[in-house]
Order: sequence, then C-alpha cells, then structure tokens
Amino acid sequence: GYCVANRQKPSGIDNKQTYLRLWVEPLMGKKQLDRITDEDVQRLKAKMQHLSPKTANNALTVLAKMLRVAVEWKVIDKMPATVRLLKVTHNEMEFYEEPDLERLVEAAGKVDPLAHLAVLLGADAGLRMGEMIALEWSDIDFRRNLLTVARNDWRGKVGLPKGGKSRKVPMTRRLAAALSAARHLRGPRVLYRHDGRPLSVGTIRYYMAKAQKRAGLRVVDGRALGELHILRHTFCSRLAMRGATAKSIQELAGHQHLSTTQRYMHLSPAARESAIRLLDAPTEKIGDGLETGASEAPQQ
Repeated sequence: GYCVANRQKPSGIDNKQTYLRLWVEPLMGKKQLDRITDEDVQRLKAKMQHLSPKTANNALTVLAKMLRVAVEWKVIDKMPATVRLLKVTHNEMEFYEEPDLERLVEAAGKVDPLAHLAVLLGADAGLRMGEMIALEWSDIDFRRNLLTVARNDWRGKVGLPKGGKSRKVPMTRRLAAALSAARHLRGPRVLYRHDGRPLSVGTIRYYMAKAQKRAGLRVVDGRALGELHILRHTFCSRLAMRGATAKSIQELAGHQHLSTTQRYMHLSPAARESAIRLLDAPTEKIGDGLETGASEAPQQ
C-alpha cells in the first residue's frame, strides 16, 4: 500500500512483493511486527546463505523499510530490531569485446531482424529490455539522428525509465539504418512479434539466445547472458574504452548514480593517459618554501 500510494514503479512493487513472499513471510509467519527480534533478522540472513549478498540485501531492505513505515504510521512505537545489510563486493562487469560483439551483431542479423534490432538497441544505444519493448516510432527522430528513451514496459505496465526521467541518445549509423529498414504499420511501437502481438521479455531472450549460439558465445541456462543486460554493459564499456567522460556515459546510459558509471572507468585508456600526462606537465619548484624556512633557522 505504501509503494502504490507513493507511485513507485510497477517493477519495484513486484520485486518487493516477491521478496516478502519468498523470504520474509515464511520465516516471520504471523508474528506481530513489534515482536520481530534481532535473532529473527539473523535467521533470515542464514536462510538466504545461498543467495548473492545483493539479493539478500534486497530482502533485508524490504523488511527494514516495512518496519520504518510501521513506526511512521504509528502501528508500532519503535524499530523492534536492527537490520544490517551484508557487505557487497562488486564484481567486474561482464561485457563483449569488440570482435565478439561484431560476431553477435552479424549472427543476430541472420537469426531474425528482431534479434538484430534488439542487439543494436542494447549495444549501440544502451537500452534496457523494458525500454526496448516500450520504444515507439515517435521516439525516433531520423532527421536529427536521435533516439529518446521515454518509457519502460514491465509486464504490460508502462512507466518512466529507471531513474524516473527520459534521456536522449544519438544513434550510430548502423542503428539508424536498421531502424529505418524496420519501419512498419503494425502499431506505435518499434518491436512487435511477427504475428503483430506485443513483444515480451521471453521473446527477446529467445532470439538473443539463438544469436549467441550462432555466434559461438556463451548462453547461461538457455537464456541470454544477463537477460540482455550484458549489452548495456558492452555499451558503457565501449564508450569508456573510447575515452568518453563518466558524466557523458552516465547521461547516455541513464544511470541514476555516478558511482554506477564509475565501475566502467577503469577501462578508459584516455583516463589513464591523461593521468600520466600530469607528470609531464611543468610544475613549480618543490621545496622553495622549505629552503627559505631553513635559511631563517638559527645557527647551531
């Protein structure tokens, strides 16, 4: 109710309900909120040992927020337990090297035009899966060579993209050409199934997996690696390796926090080069002030 009242994204509400249903409710049962103890929290952590720290933290965050809202709504007088999150170690982002990406683009073109467009929208424009599904022809400006990411589709519910605002992405030549060749009259959206029905996440996964197999790339559990998110990682990584600034990558990818973007910046040779060039720049003589101070010191 709190999430709906505060107009949170449908995907976020769905995720919170899932964490409550799968992890919090089975352990807490019908226990009253003010009876939840620190030991209960630790038992919940123990129950989620097989999950990644990030996933476990998502469930813990939902529990903590539920308790804070209960205090705010005066359902309970105070927080009954302390909920501390697990330490998370950020793994290096997986992405396609340029030769692998080119093989994937070529393979996707042979698999299906839909697969080809999905790969290019991810790797050349950084769109998330829901943003691809919700993309409309009115978002494509061929004259200005500009693509606007204005909405996100989550299981048929359309809202703003992650971060709560739209963004504009200049199109690469091959993406613009692919979009121009794919124009149709089936409806307002860019991507539809061949029978005219709305596109689903499962359809994109299916075509992506076929393209990966044809390109000789790894497929995990029969699905596209990272559910196409590897294409966003590839988009950001390619920009970093070509010397784009962190701020530019953040705006193009629609990252809410710069810290997310900075995880790619270790790939930037331009950043490393500019840092080393600082050592070549002329500097003021070091130690002048110390020498002056020494001359004024009393003789021993």
